[in-house]
Order: sequence, then C-alpha cells, then structure tokens
Amino acid sequence: MIKQYHRDRKQRDVRLQAPTHRCHPCISAPEPQRTAAYQIVQHHLETWLSNTREAHPDDNPVPYYVERDLRKFLECGILAYGFARVRCETCGENFLIAYSCKGRGICSSCNTKRLFETSVKLLEHRFPQVPVRQWVITLPKRLRYFLLRDSQLTGGVLQIGLRVIERTLREHCPDAPYTAKYRGITYIQRFGSTLNAHLHYHSCLIDGVFAQTENGLRFYETVGLTQKVIQTAQETIRNRVLRLFVRRDLLSSDESEHMLTWENGGGFSLHAQVRIVANDREGLERLLRYCTRPINAGERLSWLEKDERLIYRLSKPQHDGQTVLRLTPMEFLDRMAVLIPSPRCHRHRYHGVLAPNAPLRQAVSERAGLPVQSEKAVVAQEQNSVAKEEQASGHFYSSFWAMLLVKVFEINPWVCPGCGGEMKIIAFVIERQPIGRILQPIGEPDHAPAISPARGPPVSDAEINQTQGWDDNAVDPIPDYEFDQTINY
Repeated sequence: MIKQYHRDRKQRDVRLQAPTHRCHPCISAPEPQRTAAYQIVQHHLETWLSNTREAHPDDNPVPYYVERDLRKFLECGILAYGFARVRCETCGENFLIAYSCKGRGICSSCNTKRLFETSVKLLEHRFPQVPVRQWVITLPKRLRYFLLRDSQLTGGVLQIGLRVIERTLREHCPDAPYTAKYRGITYIQRFGSTLNAHLHYHSCLIDGVFAQTENGLRFYETVGLTQKVIQTAQETIRNRVLRLFVRRDLLSSDESEHMLTWENGGGFSLHAQVRIVANDREGLERLLRYCTRPINAGERLSWLEKDERLIYRLSKPQHDGQTVLRLTPMEFLDRMAVLIPSPRCHRHRYHGVLAPNAPLRQAVSERAGLPVQSEKAVVAQEQNSVAKEEQASGHFYSSFWAMLLVKVFEINPWVCPGCGGEMKIIAFVIERQPIGRILQPIGEPDHAPAISPARGPPVSDAEINQTQGWDDNAVDPIPDYEFDQTINY
C-alpha cells in the first residue's frame, strides 16, 4: 500500500531520470485544483485566449511564453500528470511526489520554492556578517511604460541609479581607498501590490565598501548617511534618467523640463530607510524573501461569486483607503499576462564585488555568514573552499529541494517517518498506464482535471450588468481613483 503525502512535491525534468540528478519539490497547497487561481485558469483560459485573439485578429496579443506558463500551471502538483516514487528500503514505507511546472508567473508553488532557494543561497553563500541597506528606486508612471517593453532601457536606468548610490557610499566611507568596491544584488520587480504593472528596483547593497589591503580583505562601513544625502542622490538620479530618455527620443526637452518642476520628486523616489545590522541574519533573510516575493499571493485570492467575480485582499491599505480589489476572471488573466516575465529575463542582478569575474568575489563569498575581519573568517576560508568543491560535485544541489522542505514544512523527505531509515527515489513515472495502476488502489484520481472549452461572448454588453449581485457588506466600497505620482509601490 502506497502512503500518500500531498505536501511533498517534485519538479518535472527529463534529465532527472539519471540517478545522479534529483529535482526540486513543488511547495504548494495539498490540492492545487481547489485554489482560486487554478480554477480561474482551468475554466477561463480557453475563453480568454479566444476573446483576446478575436479582438486583435491582425496581431499576436498573447505571447507564447504567457500561454505556455498558464498551461503548465494546470499540470503543477497534479499526480495524474506523473510523479516520482520514494521508498524506504528498511520498512518499505513509500510515498509519491508530484512534478511541478517551474513557472515564474502565476504558480505560487514554484515561486515559493524559488523564494526560499534564492534567499538561502544568498544568505549562506554570498553575504558575510556586515550591515545591508535596501535602496528602492521608483520612477513616475510616465516612464514605466517604456521600461516594461525595453530591457536595455531598464538596465540603463538601473546603471544610473547604481552609479549614484556607489558614489554616495564612497563619499561616506572616508577611510576607504579609491579602489574599494561596493557589493549587492538588485531585484527588478515588474508588479505592484495591486497586481498592476509597476517596474521598480529593490537593491540590497552592503552598507559600505570592500578593499584588498596588505593585511587582507577589509570592510569600510558608511558613516553619516542621512536623509538629506539620500534626497540629494534622488535628485541626481532624476536628472540623469530624464536626460537618458531625451537622448533616446522618448521624451522631448520641453517634457523633461516640465517633469523637473513636478512636486514630490516628480514621481521619482529613492527609499533607503531599511537597514539590517550585521548580526541580524533573520532580518536579512526576511528582506531577501520580500524582494523575491511572487507576483500574487494565492491565499489573498478568493471567489466572491463562483466563476464570476473575485476579490484580492491587499497586504496593506492604499493611500486612498483601498483594501481589496474586485476582478472578473478575464480581468485577472489580463493582469497576469502583463506581469509574467519573458524567458531569459533575469529577475535579479549582481553588482560590484558580487558581479561575475569580480576580483574580490571569491574572497568575500568565502566569508559568507562570518564577520569579514575576524580570525574565524580567515581560518574558515579553506573549509569553505572544500565545501564549495563538494557542492560543485552535485551532491549539495541534488538534495537542495529536501533542504527546502525541511525549512518550509519541517519535513525531511529523506528520513522515513516510520522507522527513521533512508528514503530513496526508486522510479519516475510519466506514462499513462503505470500512473493509473498506482493511483487507483490508493483512491487518487488517475485523470487530470478537465479544462473548460472556450465559451462564446454575450450577445450584447447590455444583457450583463456588472454591478448587480455584489455584496457591499462583504468587502469595502470601491473608492474613486486619482492620478497621483506619489503612489506607494
């Protein structure tokens, strides 16, 4: 008899059939088909694709990667599409691990896995015990339209911000040599808290600079970084970004000069009040998780009226008091299609000492988790080098998914829950007949959830009153919106 553990999932990857490769888990709800996000895609995807393409017959309104991400999401965590079988050689205890879609868009399961994986990797293998400051760069709505569609422009704006921040850090490290380098990572977030298209930058930079001296690696911490200094850096970023848009003929000179007269920074913002002290590793992990958060939170999405209307509860009230979004399934899919990142589009970038081929990258990374200038760090340098060689052999990353399960669910899939013995993967099942023979005896459905076909549009818009049937007592009233450049990200 096969015992089923729904919380243990596994990613689908053909390469994993080799015994030296293992896959990541699908960290998701026990039954993904019961979530609101899954039901939206299951019952409305085909209709949304049909209506969108009919509205734009001469164009391709739905990119291929958006449709691929949504269709793969329907297979994530479903045992009927295949699974891996894990067994204890001592007592015979075994369970199944479903495959995951590895999507970067709507799938909260795979995004949660990536969130923990990225934060753990940076915390344990990149950041030593030094203070870290978060720099958030926000641009006005007038410019976000261009950034969402031009990756080179997105990188150019980021480089402007980083050059200004690096100069600011150098000026406030008076004892640091001219060759000192900063270090950090930037998350390019293309979404806002209201599921809107809002491209902005979260840069987690070490609050100081590194330099190689005669006595070894040395860290110089910033001193006197006040709000006035940050405000000056914000104005410099605004001037340089507007000049960049003028050089690329995206704005005229008159428009640029007019935007410089806007109040409240003209929509530009540089926030740097979040600072993590050197020994607060838990706080740094929370910050990295926040920067790596997915597009939407599945637990905040629910049905207000089954298959008709949705509500998405916001993490915090907006400046106008709004606490909830009301959406139809079609509107939800429209928003997701804009926010799903394109292939080979990096969601985070390394800078300074962390950049590829940086001279001090290895020396700083070997002190990850340790004080930079302590004797323990120097002694542990050789030990970390040996550990990195073991990780390169594949043992560490082949079992990294098990580490994530232990961290998230406090479940070790390699330890038998019955006798405490070692669990091993004995098979990867992807064919239809073996799937049915294994799932039927344990009472699990051997067929995938049915996908609803496309439904025709209504005869006229007058036949449907979008305002009827709303329970005003269930959610907050809809506020009136105003165009405000100071809107919070």
